[in-house]
Formats: sequence, C-alpha cells, structure tokens
Amino acid sequence: MGSLRRVLVCCVLAALGVNAYAGESAAILPSSIPVAHQAKRIHIKVRHKIHREPAVKRVSSAADGLHLRSGVALVVDQDLGQPLYAKNPEAVMPIASITKLMTAMVVLDAKLPLDETVAIDAADVDTLKNTGSRLRIGMEFTRAELLRLALMSSENRAAAALGRAYPGGAPAFVAAMNLKAIQLGMSNSRFVDSTGLNSGNVSTAQDLARMVRAAYDYDLIRDFTTTPAHEVDLPGSRRTVAFRNSNSLVRSGAWDIGLSKTGFISEAGRCLVMQATIASKPVIIVLLDSWGRLTRVGDANRIKKWMESGATLRQRFS
Repeated sequence: MGSLRRVLVCCVLAALGVNAYAGESAAILPSSIPVAHQAKRIHIKVRHKIHREPAVKRVSSAADGLHLRSGVALVVDQDLGQPLYAKNPEAVMPIASITKLMTAMVVLDAKLPLDETVAIDAADVDTLKNTGSRLRIGMEFTRAELLRLALMSSENRAAAALGRAYPGGAPAFVAAMNLKAIQLGMSNSRFVDSTGLNSGNVSTAQDLARMVRAAYDYDLIRDFTTTPAHEVDLPGSRRTVAFRNSNSLVRSGAWDIGLSKTGFISEAGRCLVMQATIASKPVIIVLLDSWGRLTRVGDANRIKKWMESGATLRQRFS
C-alpha cells in the first residue's frame, strides 16, 4: 500500500511539472518559482550530494589513473565530442564568472559597435559580493576594451556595463543569454546576470562543454581569454594600469591553450574551463567546485600529465 501511495504521489508531481528526484541531477521546478530561487534549491541539493555522497562517474577503467579533487570534472575530445573523463558531469552548480563566456557571445552576436564607448555607471557597482574594481564610475571604455577585461581579467564592472549597454538594458541581455543557452542545447543552465556574481547562474559540466565549444568559434573570445596581460590607460588620468589573466596557466607558457575562463564565488568554489591541445589532441576541460586555492590548477596539470602519459590512447584501444 505504501509503495502504491508513493507511485501515485510521483505521478501527481509529474503532472504538476515537479521532479520528485530533483536532488539527483537537474531539477525541474514549477515555473511559478522565481529563477533565482530555483537555482538556490538546485544548488543546495546537488552540493549536498556531491560532498556527502560522492558519486564519481568515469568513462572507462582507463581513467582510474586520474584522481581529481574538483567536485565536478569533465574532459571532452573536442574533435569527436566524446568524454575522456567525467565526474558528476550532470550536477547543476553555480558557475561564477564562467558566465562571462555567455556574456561575450551575446555581445558579439548582437553585432554592437566594438569601438563605441560605454561609461561605467553606478549601476555597474557590485553590491551583492562587494567586489572591488579599478574601473571608476564615469570612466569611458570602448566595448572591445570592456570585453577584453571581462574575459581576460574577469572584471565584473566591465561585464556589468556590457549587459547594461545592451539594447533593452540588463533584463533584455539576460533574456538573450538564456535564449542562447537554449539554442546551444544547454538544457540544465540558467543565467540571471552578466557577471556571474549571482549564484543563480547555474549549469552542468556537460552544458559548459557545449558553451566552450561554441565560444571557441569566436576569434575575439579566443584572443581575449588567452591574453596573458594587458595595460589600460585610465581615462582622465595619466595612469596606466596593468591587468593580468586570471588563469595562471595562460601566463605560464607551458600549455597550448586556445580558450580559458576562470570563476569564483563562495557558493561555486573555484571554477575553470579551457580549450587546450594536449598530446596533439584538442580537448575541452571543465572543472567546478574546487575548494583549494590551487586545486583547479593542480587538477588541470594532473589531466595534462595523464593525457601525455598516453592514457587516452590506451582508453581508445582497450
């Protein structure tokens, strides 16, 4: 009788559009719940599962020699679209500044003039996490310069200004971000701002691999995300300020990286996505929920060493 009752409850929930097992992967929530609240509920349940009941999914036994500390990890053969290693690839997580890759694609898709100047506004100041910025209110930068700083140095005011200066403002920009996600098949992703500071920006490793693959087709995104450092003349002063790439692997010169983006907020941990060529194989790497300051970099280097050891060749012919 008890199991019959559970079946009936599940049927009713399904009819209402509610996933009774939302904690296992991407939650399907009632449309009446605001997006930010949906993301919060997804985040809590998935993180609970990852940290208390680790469910590591590896593609094959050939990946057993690779031990990563990030809570979520995915390595995909870019040419074949096949996963080489996967760990919780369907977990829905906050993605922090990885969001800025979507921001960049939406800006470039709109074909807005890259040489047009945009002034930093009070609305661009981060009042959610209270992060700082060297871009002061009233300073004007070209859209291209803001795009470079947002992608290379993860500059939040630059990303906020790009969204605000979009036709229709920030709300229209966020709508365009979510439409782009749908077009890319990112069915378990949701965007609520252009910076990634809001933990309501959520996705899965699988969806982010799709996003990285799409972003790689944009010349400017490849160029800006792999620029090691860049100097900016601050308007209204004689000062020149140096910005560095937020990914130390780009600056090290030991990697062949075609695209890169880092992210961090407390809810997401430290995140990293990259397109790189390792052992002559182009791959997409997604690392989420890394909690040590150097964990994501350490995991990336472990992946590089694992691939250079010939592990993926053994996997192919095993």
